[in-house]
Amino acid sequence: MNEKDACNPLLLKNQLCFPLYASARKIVAAYTPFLKEIGLTYAQYVTMMVLWEEKSTTMHDLGKRLYLDSGTLTPVLKKLEAMGYVKRSRKPEDERIVMVEITPDGLALRDKALKVPHAMGCLINRKGPLFTAEEVADLKEKLYRILHVLEG
Repeated sequence: MNEKDACNPLLLKNQLCFPLYASARKIVAAYTPFLKEIGLTYAQYVTMMVLWEEKSTTMHDLGKRLYLDSGTLTPVLKKLEAMGYVKRSRKPEDERIVMVEITPDGLALRDKALKVPHAMGCLINRKGPLFTAEEVADLKEKLYRILHVLEG
């Protein structure tokens, strides 16, 4: 790349956002066959991950954890509820607040999901270790920094 190209803000190869975007798409696509085995989409999987951790939370807090707005999260929760993995209810003392609670079937799904991270790790590292543990921690920290800055 010559000096002129290095300063061109409209060259795709000069963008930080593009490899992040393309990597995210490829990663979600790579998850798909593993998640299909347990009957979840990626959005449903990350939603369940929060609920396996929290057991019960508000829809607002769930959306914040997942960086999803209610228009995106509502159909995910409706589907998970139809599958019997979560239960939504209004908080009696303030009906504006929607509570999301994991069901026993949702908790049981966790055991099936345990193989997904290992399968993804094997896929990503199939040609040898891609990153050291320290590099993974550093990359996650940098990506979360970007999220926090853009969150406002």
